Amino acid sequence: MSTPNMDSALQTFIEESAELLQQMEDALLRLESEPDNQEIIDAMFRAAHTIKGSAGLFALDEIVAFTHVVESVLDRVRDHALSITSELIAVLLPCRDHIGVLVNAPADAPLDVDTRTTGNALLANLQEFLAGEAADGPGNAAAQAPAQSIVPHDTPVQSSGGGAVGNDHWHLSLRFGLDVLKNGMDPLSFIRYLGKLGEIASVTTLCDAMPPAASMDPESCYLGFEIDLKSGASKAEIESVFDFVRDDAVIHILPPHSEIARYVELIKSLPEDDKRLGDMLVASGALTQRELEQYLEEQAIGAAKQPPDTAPLGQILVEKQVVQREIVESALDKQKQTKDHKAQESRLVRVHADKLDSLINLVGELVIAGAGATMLAQRNGDGALIEANSLISRLVEEIRDGALQLRMVQIGDTFSRFQRVVRDVSKELGKDIELVITGAETELDKTVVEKIGDPLTHLVRNSMDHGIESAATRAANGKPAKGRLMLNAYHDSGSIVIEVGDDGAGLNRDKILSKAIERGIVGVNQNLTDREIYNLIFEAGFSTADQVSNLSGRGVGMDVVRRNIEALRGTVELDSTPGEGTTVRIRLPLTLAIIDGFLVGVGESAYVVPLEMVLECVELSDQDRQALEHRTYVNLRGEVLPFVRLHDHFEIPGNGSRRENIVVVQYGGHKAGLVVDQLMGEFQTVIKPLGKMFSRVKGISGSTILGTGEVALILDVPSLIQQAAEREAGLAGTADRATASVQ
Repeated sequence: MSTPNMDSALQTFIEESAELLQQMEDALLRLESEPDNQEIIDAMFRAAHTIKGSAGLFALDEIVAFTHVVESVLDRVRDHALSITSELIAVLLPCRDHIGVLVNAPADAPLDVDTRTTGNALLANLQEFLAGEAADGPGNAAAQAPAQSIVPHDTPVQSSGGGAVGNDHWHLSLRFGLDVLKNGMDPLSFIRYLGKLGEIASVTTLCDAMPPAASMDPESCYLGFEIDLKSGASKAEIESVFDFVRDDAVIHILPPHSEIARYVELIKSLPEDDKRLGDMLVASGALTQRELEQYLEEQAIGAAKQPPDTAPLGQILVEKQVVQREIVESALDKQKQTKDHKAQESRLVRVHADKLDSLINLVGELVIAGAGATMLAQRNGDGALIEANSLISRLVEEIRDGALQLRMVQIGDTFSRFQRVVRDVSKELGKDIELVITGAETELDKTVVEKIGDPLTHLVRNSMDHGIESAATRAANGKPAKGRLMLNAYHDSGSIVIEVGDDGAGLNRDKILSKAIERGIVGVNQNLTDREIYNLIFEAGFSTADQVSNLSGRGVGMDVVRRNIEALRGTVELDSTPGEGTTVRIRLPLTLAIIDGFLVGVGESAYVVPLEMVLECVELSDQDRQALEHRTYVNLRGEVLPFVRLHDHFEIPGNGSRRENIVVVQYGGHKAGLVVDQLMGEFQTVIKPLGKMFSRVKGISGSTILGTGEVALILDVPSLIQQAAEREAGLAGTADRATASVQ
């Protein structure tokens, strides 16, 4: 039975694995265009290695076993024994998906048959790439491997201060103690035993410790040896040969020059934890545990003798020619990288989304309470209280902005996930399509990001299937064979705009119109603009596809897109140019929780207009009111401005007050006026959703609670602007037809 702490750690592993898997996917997709980018290859290997290591801590053997094979393939790629090809990426991408399935599978339940079958099939595909190592042959391996400089055996070994060996052999420096023979040990027997681990390339006997003949002791050993060993054994295995003579000898073992790069890579691939330098060198195999203990003891003795001048362990190892300087420097770099990463992580705190939602709700209630206190202070006319409330309101506003900022995330992560979608779907369709992403740094509410994924997927797939032509068709029309799909995001008038565009054939206006007339969506004599005709594709069940595919053409998808976007208080519109492409433009609010509002009064009712959409307020004189009594537009400094009388729109009793004002609003490049009775000033608004009962009421997007406890409705400005524009267009069309009939 798992403990709560273990369950929490396992959940953290799942969350971190999801991030690492996304990094692997991003790396694989980038490698298609940058197959020789070693940095991306290393990052992908580290991601797989970290997942495997972490899974081992929880005894998740299925993940460890499968990821180990993936890691082996990636290791061959890192060593340049295997090249990045589209075939390899086509195998690794499903492997990444399968690891995700294994990570999310219940830890205490056996895998289902389908998952196990999929895993076995992927392992078989991976084995083909691993089997290629033997099939490549010596010639191919030599061509792929970096050139090695082999020094003849009779060349004297030059050992630098860093301990670098000039050939491709292990180098052993042995200095036997005087009493080794007295203790029953034969130095030559150890050298002969080395031959079982490989081929002894050369042995140089050192006689520098030999005394004059008269002073020699026949039972003492005065010899030392410098040995070159060609072997595939590890340093620990070679060191174990001398276990019985360790106390009677000084032994230095230096790896081949070619091993330096391997040790450096192993150090780079180690998990980022708080390992000390010596532990990292032991973990990579460049240093044995016995050597570490020996030189840590030497360091401690030095520290006791000369505390201020104690040499670092890395310096001691290099000076004693135990480890090459390059390996120590690599370990120090890894140590610094880990510290920097830990420092960065210490500034980040994982917070559950529910806690953020609770905080936003509390801030919302604080905003309402603050507004109520301000209203009471103004009613009592107490200057000191008004000033104190003004300070509180400013602080509440800062808290509100800070709380909302916690929920803001960049849309780039959502956009990046479509790299895989575009790759897979373009191959399925037999088209060559590239994805171009701009505005990835644009931020919006996390809730909006989570809910916009499905609508964007519909739009991306639809553009690839219907929008972008085949390579042959594009070439015949003088276009590049490779199609372009664009994802863009930017802020505009307090909202975020997301664009999905393509450089395809565009929409067929006449075909859409005839299909709409055929289905009875529009009348035969109805006068529609091009944009209105294009937007008919968002009607339920509408499709102009000649063939039904598994991607689109069934009349579902585009209406779902609109419904999902409208559920987020957003709008969607479409622009298309025949032969040049199509752009779908989605407008969404930055946040779904709190907004700055402008409070207006109509009769006895109060309404809130989102402040970022308000351009200006214009007071109507009695003369203007009489002139506009039977009109729905006004001349605003030479510009025709359609307006909506909220009295009439919401059927509020009474004829309005003696003073009326026009609140000029703008959304998506369109302007309109809202005629109201009172201007009540700015107001921080906590958005409360409307119930299903009011879901079909046009012109209302939500509600809020005023400081008095009364409910005020939040105006749906985009809907009101659209109604005003459509009414003016309808009146203009009626006037044109009347003029034509008179003529």
